[in-house]
Amino acid sequence: MATKRLTMAQALVQFLKNQYVARDGVEQPFFAGCFGIFGHGCVGGIGQALQQYPDFRYYQTRNEQAMVHASVGYAKTKNRLQAFACASSIGPGATNMVTGAATATVNRIPVLLLPGDIFARRNVAPVLQQVESPGSQDFSANDCFKPVSAYWDRINRVDQLITALPEAMRVLTSPIHTGAVTLALPQDVQAEAYDYPEELLAKRVWTIPRNRPDREAVSRAAEWIRAAKRPMIVAGGGVIYSEATDTLRAFVEQTGIPVGETMAGKGSLLYDHALNLGAMGVTGTLAANRYAKDADLVIGIGTRYSDFTTASKTAWQNPGVRFININVGEFDAFKHQALPLTGDARVTLEELAQTLEGYTAGDAIRQEAGALHEEWEAEVDRIYAIRNEPLPSQGELIGAVNELGSPEGIMVCAAGSLPGDLHKLWRTRHPKNYHLEYGYSCMGYEIAGGLGVKMAAPDREVYVMVGDGSYLMLCNEIVTSVQEGYKLIIVLMDNDGYKSIGGLSRSLGQEGFGTRYVRPKDGSLPGDDAGDNVERLPVDLAANARSLGANVFECKTYEDFTQALEQAHAADRTTVLYIRNDRYVGVPGYDSWWDVHVSEVSEMDGVRKARVEWEAMRAKERHFL
Repeated sequence: MATKRLTMAQALVQFLKNQYVARDGVEQPFFAGCFGIFGHGCVGGIGQALQQYPDFRYYQTRNEQAMVHASVGYAKTKNRLQAFACASSIGPGATNMVTGAATATVNRIPVLLLPGDIFARRNVAPVLQQVESPGSQDFSANDCFKPVSAYWDRINRVDQLITALPEAMRVLTSPIHTGAVTLALPQDVQAEAYDYPEELLAKRVWTIPRNRPDREAVSRAAEWIRAAKRPMIVAGGGVIYSEATDTLRAFVEQTGIPVGETMAGKGSLLYDHALNLGAMGVTGTLAANRYAKDADLVIGIGTRYSDFTTASKTAWQNPGVRFININVGEFDAFKHQALPLTGDARVTLEELAQTLEGYTAGDAIRQEAGALHEEWEAEVDRIYAIRNEPLPSQGELIGAVNELGSPEGIMVCAAGSLPGDLHKLWRTRHPKNYHLEYGYSCMGYEIAGGLGVKMAAPDREVYVMVGDGSYLMLCNEIVTSVQEGYKLIIVLMDNDGYKSIGGLSRSLGQEGFGTRYVRPKDGSLPGDDAGDNVERLPVDLAANARSLGANVFECKTYEDFTQALEQAHAADRTTVLYIRNDRYVGVPGYDSWWDVHVSEVSEMDGVRKARVEWEAMRAKERHFL
């Protein structure tokens, strides 16, 4: 067997650049490059290898968590067919990536993490930044990655790379099991040499299959659909990842079954389709939630049924409701005691459509769905047209970006009150128009994730919508976007604190306690009703963004904002539109509920009242048996 003598890190980089994926006959490199921040735990290993092989592109970032978020944004935009590696040093550099790892794994997005680790040979231990355990020498901070990784390994010997790398690729390219893959790399082993088989370093193509469901299950599903009086579809992210949006539209038009969309599935059916009821669940529309209440059959496609989608198991109140789940993963296909169609969304819908030839849900369903669709669109128009004074509302600002932004652009968001309003209000004009990280709802994802989205789609405008809370957590990849020439349009909404949790706190009778960015005049910790007892903090977020290299427009009115948005389109680098908005003017909830526990006993009247309301809604939660 022919071999090549390389350090472990050199062999790793050579391997990564020769990994390809293919689906439907289209072949492409799997890795777009490597994000990294060097330190003593990786500079002489991975750092040296990346310098030696510049054809595997290295990108410098400012924060290790952020580079994982950028990787997630990139891979999500690429329908999980391409990904990034992320290299860090030992200790805090490594553990900074743990939150990003959880974000990737919860959302089932591939990213390869290469954290530096302690010395495998141990004789110099404890090394700088080593976490010690009196119970084991085979222990480091990188063990933190185990519960948030889809695959985890530590390469303690140079030859272990030979078996670890194919396993890592198996998981990264799996439509079912993908997520964060962590290979912990002891800093001494990274720099040690070995005679690696050239076959390991050669080009390899990983074929992404379109698995087909069981034929008998498809036939039975068709029987259930034909027997249903009020069926509906819940379209999840799997529709988009499998590139099944055209197939879904054809299926819907053939059958007349209306569609509600999850956070990850928004864009599965374009907003103006008459059978699109819009967002489903806690952050759902009046159309989807009203129709869902009495649905007797739910066809879930590529969804994991989070509590936001199911409205904490209160969305479907028909006592006879049944579920058919189309999903590549058996785990999700069986949820809610469903009839599982375990397979790729696109081919499964194609087979189901053939089996349902001649079937339609009926004119009454089409007419009802169409009327609900029109009623919802009128509600969106109403919210878009609000001109709140003295500060604009969040809904009208979302409308401005949606209507005045590029129809081919991509909107990016993750956490706070924005995702709920966007899920309801955003009118998706193409399947990638709406990019929400809401599986983990990770504050700080927005700007870094937006960078990854822009790297994946450089010809599209990318609109990052972020509140002041998330911005303060992780804004530094503005610098990376300027350095690498990836222009973002960042809409920075300042509402003096945590607007989403403030609203949730008030709904629990807790008066928004601890959720405002204000300075109390009397030393107290005020709620939202503190009035003149507080003053705003002397913080200038616009100046902060400017200091990081962005163009900045400071807007005071809706008119200022729309003018600045037009100028942002003409800008040549990342541009921030800073505007204060009213934290108390929100988009309503529509016939839905989210289970957040309320204190069982309290001395506060508001909490006691909220508990009574919670108990009434809690009684509506379902077990689907």
